[in-house]
Amino acid sequence: MQRRYILITGGAGFIGTNVARHYLQSGEAVHILDNLSRPGVEQNLSELQNRYSGRVCFTHADVRNSEELFKAVQSAKAVYHFAAQVAVTTSLEDPLLDFHSNLTGTLNVLEAIRRSNDPPPLLFTSTNKVYGKLAGVALRKTATRWEPQDVPLAASGISERQQLAFLSPYGCSKGAADQYVLDYARSYALPATIFRMSCIYGRYQLGSEDQGWVAHFIRQAMKGEPITIYGDGKQVRDLLFVDDLVRAMQLAIEHIDRTAGEPFNLGGGPANSTSLLELIDEISALIGKRVEIDWGPERLGDQKWYVADTSKFRKALGWAPAIGIREGIRALFEWYLERPRLIEQSKVMVA
Repeated sequence: MQRRYILITGGAGFIGTNVARHYLQSGEAVHILDNLSRPGVEQNLSELQNRYSGRVCFTHADVRNSEELFKAVQSAKAVYHFAAQVAVTTSLEDPLLDFHSNLTGTLNVLEAIRRSNDPPPLLFTSTNKVYGKLAGVALRKTATRWEPQDVPLAASGISERQQLAFLSPYGCSKGAADQYVLDYARSYALPATIFRMSCIYGRYQLGSEDQGWVAHFIRQAMKGEPITIYGDGKQVRDLLFVDDLVRAMQLAIEHIDRTAGEPFNLGGGPANSTSLLELIDEISALIGKRVEIDWGPERLGDQKWYVADTSKFRKALGWAPAIGIREGIRALFEWYLERPRLIEQSKVMVA
């Protein structure tokens, strides 16, 4: 059977839209399977359909619908599985929805590929939350951030050798899905790989307090509204601009013979790490005025420090981030300037 398109589950969302644009710009056809449950994603889909008329196939379906998935997989050159429930807070409110969206949905994707006569390569997006709160990592607090007491660890970040420690329903559902993808690669020789991702940000992200916080911070600042910080604001994350992520994803699919059956920690690494307070300083400098902060209690499952060690993927395929934090947040800021209506939309929107 001739493969016709790149299949992207959750393809109308933030990362899905960026991956779709990348392939469409290179002349490929793309099949987006999305239930459009997140407010705002319809506009991403409409933009893709209008700009790349005739090369965007769309199926309005949920990944819990195994039959629709099976049909979509049969003509796929490659599968990017992004469809998921993405917020820890939502998982705590409705763990059953979280379980079925993240674990049942992923099993349906795996089974659709396994039942295919010629299984296409799969890239699944997991999360750094599979490592839990990193209770074994001793930290010290500086004026603006938490950081490991172990200097080599601070310089390298968390590797794939870190013990798994699922925390929160979201961590459990994504972690279990992560392990199923690895097992299907080993048990059934499926060409499947995993990215355990840090904080991804960039164009087409309409973040909220619960997910996509970099975009949420920028939008709040542009509206002149305060940013709520939960905890002391010294929590550290490594940020990866979405263009760098898309480039890494394409490499992983193109070299699936080297990446299949392997998990990779993907993020900006130590060079692109920032605390919440440090990022707010950068945003304040960018917009030219001080951003106001409201303070809230620390949230369950929040890691005080997480930075990805990306050396495994870098050594395998020669990839490294090219876009630093200052350049990346400016690019997102300018993207919002071109779309002022998005700045004013409700803070609960997630794309």
